[in-house]
Amino acid sequence: MDDFSIVIKSLRARMFSTVTTSVTVAVAVAMLLVLLGLRDSGRQAFGRGAGNMHLLITATGSELESVLDGIFYANAPNNFIPWAKYEQVAESQPWAYAIPTQMGDSYRGLPVLATTREFFDVYQPSPGHAWELSEGRFFEGTWEIVVGAQVAHMTGIRVGDTIALTHGTGKSGPAHVHKEFEFTVVGIAALTGSPHDRALMATLEASWVLHAHDRRLSEDSNASITTVDDITEGDKMITGIYARVFTRPGRDSSAALQSVHYALRLDPQITAVSPADQIGKLLGIVSNIDQIFLAMAVIVLLSSGISIMLALYNSMEQRRRQIAVLRVLGCSKGRIFSMVMTESAMLGLAGAVAGVVIAVAGAQVVAGIMKARLGLVIEPGLGIEWVLFTVVATVLLAALAGVVPSMMAYRTSVSRALRPLG
Repeated sequence: MDDFSIVIKSLRARMFSTVTTSVTVAVAVAMLLVLLGLRDSGRQAFGRGAGNMHLLITATGSELESVLDGIFYANAPNNFIPWAKYEQVAESQPWAYAIPTQMGDSYRGLPVLATTREFFDVYQPSPGHAWELSEGRFFEGTWEIVVGAQVAHMTGIRVGDTIALTHGTGKSGPAHVHKEFEFTVVGIAALTGSPHDRALMATLEASWVLHAHDRRLSEDSNASITTVDDITEGDKMITGIYARVFTRPGRDSSAALQSVHYALRLDPQITAVSPADQIGKLLGIVSNIDQIFLAMAVIVLLSSGISIMLALYNSMEQRRRQIAVLRVLGCSKGRIFSMVMTESAMLGLAGAVAGVVIAVAGAQVVAGIMKARLGLVIEPGLGIEWVLFTVVATVLLAALAGVVPSMMAYRTSVSRALRPLG
């Protein structure tokens, strides 16, 4: 019987200890690889979330909250911009575009973005990539709606379906479904990799009609069905403006951006935010958390090395007679030492391989959660260099953990170990 077969039989004989020790290593390796694999792809997903806009203009006091609500649909904004203020902002600068948006409605818990056709014509949800459709066309009439790729996947909506929207999101209390107003689905957007994939895009006029209808019912419970003609200036409210200044062909920035941003910040009624700056700050916060998790994963990995050492150390007390018999049969001290070291390294290798498998599955789960919660399309990728580095480092750590038990085996006294029991 060769040395490798002896090592395998030894591991099988202590199956519970072998499995639990390998699982400990696997968890640490999986944590490390998931964090490394998702870190860069997550940054890229957040970075492209704002599309090609330069500024997001809202009435929300917090700049970060403005970005999370106005772009990533974290919550429905509570503060509104009157239409007259929008027109003032739109005319105050030579914008490449200034697209009004209105949020607050939903469909089966998914956010609805009310806007104008300009949203599809000039705004790019992912920098350098214009809107595309997988089916149908963009909206033209008041009661037409376009759904994001993820919405279609989650709900099974198809072009030609009619749906009713809910006034509110239902998060802060009962929400009213406007069954009296039906929207016709005219288009399904292709996947953009942006938060808009999990949103429905309706016309601004339709959103105003829904809100005007609620107002009219509060004034007169027998009010007739509201039409576009019933919209008043007080009903014309928006929650945000996607804005971009003119730039030279092939460039994404402009020297005028700073002065435009500064001028808007002087207006106390609005908040002008650079999404790129806020996303950068958010990633800075996340980066600090990443470092904490990475440190925790390394500590767990080191702890698993200690577990290997303890498992082998404890087993040495029970295996002294076995080792003595091997010595009598001709095994040198060096062979005994190498077999225990091999056993330790194999525990590390088994845990590392299992950790890679868990990491692949775990990264997909985390990416799915990010896609469902924030609409971020993250493509988790475990770079082969990181995988190899982690596996090799784990095996070396395990081998290092086996030094002490190997020394015990090396120094086992044959005469004492074979002394009759009792």
